[in-house]
Amino acid sequence: MNYEHHDYDVLIIGAGGAGLRAAIEVQQRGLKVAVITKSLLGKAHTVMAEGGMAAAMGNVYSEDNWQVHFRDTMRGGKYLNNYRMAELHAKEAPERVLELEQWGALFDRTKDGKISQRDFGGHRYARLAHVGDRTGLELIRTLQQKVVSMGTDVFMEHKVLKLIHDHEGRVAGCVAYQRATGEFVTFAAKAVVLATGGAGRSWKFTSNSWEGTGDGHAMALWAGAQLIDMECIQFHPTGMVWPLSVRGLLVTEGVRGDGGVLRNSEGRRFMFDYVAEMFRDETADSEEEADKWYDDHSAGRRPPELLPRDEVARAINTEVKAGRGSPHGGVYLDIGSRRSAEFIRRRLPSMYHQFMELAGVDITKESMEIGPTCHYIMGGVKVDADTAATSVDGLFAAGEVAGGMHGANRLGGNSLSDLIVFGRRAGVGAADFVAAYAGVPQLDEAAVEAAIAESLVPFEREEGENPYDIQRDLQEMMQSNVGIIRTRSELDEAITHLEGFTERVKNIKVKGGRAYNPGWNLATDLPAMISVSKCVARGAILREESRGGHTREDFPQASPDFATFNFAHSTHGGSWDSEIVTERSALLEMPVELKALLEEGH
Repeated sequence: MNYEHHDYDVLIIGAGGAGLRAAIEVQQRGLKVAVITKSLLGKAHTVMAEGGMAAAMGNVYSEDNWQVHFRDTMRGGKYLNNYRMAELHAKEAPERVLELEQWGALFDRTKDGKISQRDFGGHRYARLAHVGDRTGLELIRTLQQKVVSMGTDVFMEHKVLKLIHDHEGRVAGCVAYQRATGEFVTFAAKAVVLATGGAGRSWKFTSNSWEGTGDGHAMALWAGAQLIDMECIQFHPTGMVWPLSVRGLLVTEGVRGDGGVLRNSEGRRFMFDYVAEMFRDETADSEEEADKWYDDHSAGRRPPELLPRDEVARAINTEVKAGRGSPHGGVYLDIGSRRSAEFIRRRLPSMYHQFMELAGVDITKESMEIGPTCHYIMGGVKVDADTAATSVDGLFAAGEVAGGMHGANRLGGNSLSDLIVFGRRAGVGAADFVAAYAGVPQLDEAAVEAAIAESLVPFEREEGENPYDIQRDLQEMMQSNVGIIRTRSELDEAITHLEGFTERVKNIKVKGGRAYNPGWNLATDLPAMISVSKCVARGAILREESRGGHTREDFPQASPDFATFNFAHSTHGGSWDSEIVTERSALLEMPVELKALLEEGH
């Protein structure tokens, strides 16, 4: 059959920060590049990142440097990180931030005109370069303007179904369809960069936008790459739980960085109960006394609300389970009683306006009702740190879809700098791969036809399940069984349920035509959601400890037995319902000089 077809040197799937930065790098090297986005250009989930991008520029604290940033990242990731990714990230983030400034990003400034940097959880020093609480939006605006000015081809509202190999086993492109028309399109390329973001839509409460269905994770898995650390899911501690109009919407960590505190239903600032004994005063009679004691004795340490995200999320969960939660299953975040209305409106303009307009909540006067919300997946495609290459020839990955950088838990602000550091490196890796490429990429036509035929089957059934029913049940099951606190019995149930969902997806019925059919779009998303959920559940069962974003109630402590390897998932069938194989993958051996850094600063 004949379809619309395009040929490129490099194909980039995803138009968030990582994808756009990769496109810029490839285009600057004179290669023919295309960006495919499931949504519209400028609508990538990157725009939702608010607080800032972490880079050890030393603009606020001159003592900050890449070594401290590296140490913070490794400690936050509970040492499951690919140390080389953490090292490169810490070294290169400042240069990438300055590059954005040169391209027109309007960062907030210090009094002496330098790029301002704010505090964030898990960081020893204030190191997040920011644009109010709209940093992700500014990042996308800047990169998008650069990409458009370079004349890069962008295919908007194109849903990629599957990566396609050539007859030599290299990834040679993909098959997709246009959401507006339902017509199929094929793309051939010498190299493909995955920059598809996360997988949070498999959970009921998530900050992820509708695109976050794990497409890139699943496509890489089906293409023969490995996924690592999939059990490590970050539940952002402060997502709105009420009102319903803003449920799942994140409250940026900048609220806590700028003085916001967490209170339980008793009005108690409970995070003091979750810091080490030496950093709280049991004799304090009031919150004011506790604050003053903490300020006097904490030796420059961040307030307890700025502990790493996994620790804050677990503390909130503990308060709720103990019966000290808010009426809708969360706790309260209060900044209005601690900062002036003018300060809040100036420092947190998006927070103020969105809650006032969408929920009728005035955060200068009222507390926000918040709770842990599925936010980020640390796990992803296993890549080489220096080149972003996967184990499959011609396939690269960067951003949230790539694993290794963050280990078991991501520090706030590291995600945006991750995008630009490894987005660039993926572009370099893909360009170098193209330079050594011999021949012309040829798509396996039989594989193209099979992928298209499989996507059309739901239209052909006379009877079957509504994809929205399956999605709802999957999200509720994952929230209940593979949520922030896990047990073996619940995870075993999840595996059983996921096998059931596999059969249900094979019985989907879709009504209507192919043009702008959201039911069909969801039907093509669900195989990826099932594959990713299986990897998460399998890793969570096998990791019999609690570490970072993975907490087992039946194994509450971190175990040294699990500190030297990642769980890696693969499948050899190439299909979404193929059996998943899970094995241990040893961590890279860290050089002596970097090990020494981890012992400093205790």
